[in-house]
Amino acid sequence: MGRLLILLLIVLLAVWLVRRAARRAAPPEAPAARGNEEARGSDELVRCMQCGVLLPRAEARMAAGAIYCSEEHVRLGPSKDPR
Repeated sequence: MGRLLILLLIVLLAVWLVRRAARRAAPPEAPAARGNEEARGSDELVRCMQCGVLLPRAEARMAAGAIYCSEEHVRLGPSKDPR
């Protein structure tokens, strides 16, 4: 019975060591995504100057330093209604 217990403890120790080594070898995902400027910029939400809708920066249109949601709103320009 004592040998079986010792064998079980050795197996558990081996599994724990392997899992710990695998965790250290895997690159962390959060810091890599945080350091990538392009990935962060595409996820950022911006507000249209004409209608106020929020949209991803990657889909926004820029004109004269302002952000718009569509070419139609670029043509119309900033809204006269303060928000």
